[in-house]
Amino acid sequence: MIQSVSALQAGHYAVWENGRLKDTRYWDLAPHGQASTAASYLVGNQTARKDLEDDIYATLDQAVRMQTVSDVPVGLFLSGGIDSSCLAGILSRAGIRPNTFSLIFREAEYNEAEYSRAAARAFGTQHQEIMVSRGDALDAIPLALRAMDQPTIDGLNTYLIARQTRAAGIKVALSGLGGDEMFAGYSSFRDVPRMERFDRFWGRWPAVLRRPLARIFSSLVADTDQNRKIAAMGEGAIHPYFLGRALFTPGQRSSLLASIDEAALARANAPLQESLRHARELDPINRVSYLEARCYMLNTLLRDSDVMSMAHGLELRVPLIDHPLADKLMALPGAWKLDDKMPKPLLVGALKGALPDEIVHRRKQGFTLPFERWLRENLRPEVEAALQKSGRGPLGPLLNQESLMQVWDDFLNQRTSWSRVWSLYVLERWCEVNSVSA
Repeated sequence: MIQSVSALQAGHYAVWENGRLKDTRYWDLAPHGQASTAASYLVGNQTARKDLEDDIYATLDQAVRMQTVSDVPVGLFLSGGIDSSCLAGILSRAGIRPNTFSLIFREAEYNEAEYSRAAARAFGTQHQEIMVSRGDALDAIPLALRAMDQPTIDGLNTYLIARQTRAAGIKVALSGLGGDEMFAGYSSFRDVPRMERFDRFWGRWPAVLRRPLARIFSSLVADTDQNRKIAAMGEGAIHPYFLGRALFTPGQRSSLLASIDEAALARANAPLQESLRHARELDPINRVSYLEARCYMLNTLLRDSDVMSMAHGLELRVPLIDHPLADKLMALPGAWKLDDKMPKPLLVGALKGALPDEIVHRRKQGFTLPFERWLRENLRPEVEAALQKSGRGPLGPLLNQESLMQVWDDFLNQRTSWSRVWSLYVLERWCEVNSVSA
């Protein structure tokens, strides 16, 4: 984010010697050889399936045991999802009753209390619920912004739960972060391969036809996030994975920026394209796993969790991405990680029925805050005022004010999600807090 300041890349080490810096990659998530695609190996072969699940459990158990080594009590963030409940189950089998912590919201659609309570009961944890009000979140936003070393739309949830966990006397906590990336828990594991197939089919059409047809589609359908992305995919402007994760399409980005610095754009895209090159030889499911881990998890989830937990002096550990486990899972055919009857079948199977059914078969819900509602109510005056004055702020030379306010109008009229508005607000405020200008 800061000119002339670079971060050491994940899986790299650097040596400064004789006035020169040498940067070396020492590990990468992608396996050296392509995993076998013979998914039929496990179909109907219960012995092979059981042996694989036993092997995964043993690797999981080792990762959890290693990361609970501490001279102080170790807590656990327990959302009531499969990943954190899995960690609670492994600890329970090892005879450990950890202190578990959950965020509880007054907004019913975001409240996961029934699931975290079910997991706590099933595994006999010492459970604490942290009720978060709108006031708590609003008060924490300026503090979280100051804790960010880079602007992010995520992390406030971790800031809040980490603060209360540390206040309870816990200095080390486990998180289920990484379970979705390693065990194929996101919808992207089904969506992106379908989008790639469409992309290959559509790519056979001449470009002279693709772009006009994409523009015709845009003019005929509602102006929503999903339809804008479909049109962008039709124009072939971006790989389906990055399009799925993008907040703004290439067209929206061009509209938002007052001018395009092509060299800066190339620098920003370079690490994404490098990740895509490393993933191309993987099967479709493992390719998504690699991209989720090397892009979204690395740049957002891991960074935000580290920053927001350490803002309170809480050390957060993530056993589900322990590298021996990651190596083992990436060497398996991706098709083994999906099942129409249950999510994350390899992880659920490894626990041998220990997870409560209501947790396994619940609707997927991320560990997020009710920003959609808050931005329309309590946060609206602050965010609206910040966006309206952005032309006079640190991003004034960079952003097109009219396009920025169009994003706000689209949100108010339910044509775009809260994350687009929030990203622009956080970027503006982060620059102000850190005296950074474009």
